Amino acid sequence: MRILVVEDERSLAEVVAEGLRDQAMAVDISHDGLSAAAKLDLTAYDVVVLDRDLPGLHGDALCQMITERPDRPMVLMLTAAGTPDDRVSGLTLGADDYLVKPFHFPELILRIQALARRRPSAQPRTLHAAGIELDPVRRTAVRDGRRLNLSVKEFALLQALMRASPGFLSTEALLEQVWDENADPFTNTVTVTMGRLRRKLGEPPVVTTTPGVGYRLA
Repeated sequence: MRILVVEDERSLAEVVAEGLRDQAMAVDISHDGLSAAAKLDLTAYDVVVLDRDLPGLHGDALCQMITERPDRPMVLMLTAAGTPDDRVSGLTLGADDYLVKPFHFPELILRIQALARRRPSAQPRTLHAAGIELDPVRRTAVRDGRRLNLSVKEFALLQALMRASPGFLSTEALLEQVWDENADPFTNTVTVTMGRLRRKLGEPPVVTTTPGVGYRLA
């Protein structure tokens, strides 16, 4: 799952991003509306966590721009303005949900996961492929009745493969979906993490590789 956190308070943005990364989400950060708009032009996000009072381009204007996109991400407004009128106006702008600061972090995670499932292109909550059952909300993965003990990145990698199954995902696509904008495209991190995931999945092998094409679940 790819998330964009748009928050001008840098310490809060980092805390939110790190917490979401611990939940196997790939997270990018913008500290103003203009840089967020630029990132939205380059990357397909599932959910945008959007502060309302932003420099450069106000959060309200950015929210309206997002809602005009044909395959838009879901928008969770995260703001200190918490009166009923504030919530109504935020939702009227096209936001899909509204959470008031200060917030309870587990609630933020659940709201983001719920929004991702509500996207028109979203898949069912529990994914099934190649004898594997994966539940992103409970962070569980089971193969043929055996619980898989996966790291955060291994879990996210398996989730990306299952969402794409039976199609292929290239190394570049996996870097974009599982890591974030700071990932080095020349690194071997995908290969290394894939190797660990394959070992934990066990026999018979279910992840296949086609040179020049990518990886997929057999």
